Amino acid sequence: MQIRLARPSDAAAVNAIYAPHITDGVASFETAPPTEAEMAERIRRTVGERPWLVYEDGGVIWGYAYAARHRERLAYQWSVETSVYVHRQKHRAGVGRALYQVLFQELSRLGYYNAYAGITLPNAASVALHESFGFVPVGVYRHAGFKLGRWWDVGWWQKSLCAHTVPVDAPIALAG
Repeated sequence: MQIRLARPSDAAAVNAIYAPHITDGVASFETAPPTEAEMAERIRRTVGERPWLVYEDGGVIWGYAYAARHRERLAYQWSVETSVYVHRQKHRAGVGRALYQVLFQELSRLGYYNAYAGITLPNAASVALHESFGFVPVGVYRHAGFKLGRWWDVGWWQKSLCAHTVPVDAPIALAG
């Protein structure tokens, strides 16, 4: 087993994990899976600035986690939104936990202060995973998305990655 930075060549495996969350579920509010080329570009763009990790075992990618920009305004540069997706065959097998452990260590090392997570509700497993890492609920967007014939709420959780001191520098870009 290894956790490593994703590569654009991982796009097909990442899509195989992500697509069922789009087509059969509401963890993502996308309504159609991205193409392999679109996913490769997402990975390429993200890894240039922030971590996108994959969990690989026996040559198979079983899950991934990444940090996205929280908001565009410069004052938000120390905050990220995190996501983790695990292949259905590996739910509750520690894949998501292992990915998040490495992701949060790396985000702290790079100089980020805050991590946020949006969770479509209800989703007890995701809530439990996030809260086990110290995320605390900060609010709910009611009826935030319409998918699969109904409206869904999205709960928001926040985690401090380090003490909130006056930042000396911007977070370190991975490509830098």
